[in-house]
Amino acid sequence: MTAALAGRHPGAVVGDVLVGPVDDGTNARARVVLAYTRGEGPPAVFVKRSGRLVPRLALVALRALGTEARLAASGVVLPLPHPRPYAGGVDPARLGAVVVMDDVTVVGGVPNDAALPLAVAAVGAGLEGLARLHAGFPAAALPAALGFLRPWRLGPAWAEISVASLARGIRRLARLGGDGILPPGLDARRLGRQFAASARLAATGPQCVLHGDPHPGNTYALEAGGTGFLDWQLARIGHWSHDVGYFVAGSLSADDRRVADRALLAQYLDAVARAGGEAPSWDEAWARYRATPAFGLATWLHTLSFGRLQPVDACVATIARFAAAYVDLETSRSAVA
Repeated sequence: MTAALAGRHPGAVVGDVLVGPVDDGTNARARVVLAYTRGEGPPAVFVKRSGRLVPRLALVALRALGTEARLAASGVVLPLPHPRPYAGGVDPARLGAVVVMDDVTVVGGVPNDAALPLAVAAVGAGLEGLARLHAGFPAAALPAALGFLRPWRLGPAWAEISVASLARGIRRLARLGGDGILPPGLDARRLGRQFAASARLAATGPQCVLHGDPHPGNTYALEAGGTGFLDWQLARIGHWSHDVGYFVAGSLSADDRRVADRALLAQYLDAVARAGGEAPSWDEAWARYRATPAFGLATWLHTLSFGRLQPVDACVATIARFAAAYVDLETSRSAVA
């Protein structure tokens, strides 16, 4: 810990650590309380490290095992609220990675619950931050320190694996009493094709740095108002609509989204222009947004299929939000059909 804090708190020497309860999902993570024998530093930090073998292998397959750690070590300052990193490291030989970062609760941040939808104002605030990220880091002018970020490609070998996982997720959803959540006629093979098409679509058009996984459980409320983003494990290069559609459709209740998504998309486009980016036309933006729910729906069925990556109640609630958006936005008739 002394070494990890040295960059921001030179001279501080950690004399004792108290590791809080470890939450072991996609990664293992815990709040760590610190005591000092010399100098000053934060009263607590948040630590993430690689978790169990199966999630590690999944992250390796996605080429995302060390993404957050490398982002932490890059020194790049991101233009939206997020936990500032102290240090990050990757051990490829052991399939290991670790990140030491701010504990947002120390400054009054409140992590959001993945099972609960966000308020419209919270989503609007988050879109303002994502707009600054997307406008500020176009792929064509990416800093050398972020050269490790890549588009997420789903190769042909993943097709059958994805379909099998989706089928398992659909069966598990039905056993949990959610068999009426999915649109009629949407089976694993059809959704698998749309999932792959969504990933390909995200690799077309203007590319920029994405958070990659902006669902409510990866956000927190700021003490002074606003929305911050946690968990940058799936940061990547892609089309802005991946983040925006995933965040809006996966974060709002169906009723709120039906009322507010057009205004929120307009707010995002305006924020991109204010941040110096080039906003697309409304028709292009709306078409891209309509195509996004298939990706989120498949992603969370995969998550449910794997079992312990996220709490079951969060999986079911998020699947329901994406399924409602899939129907309302007629995603099956969009560019990913």
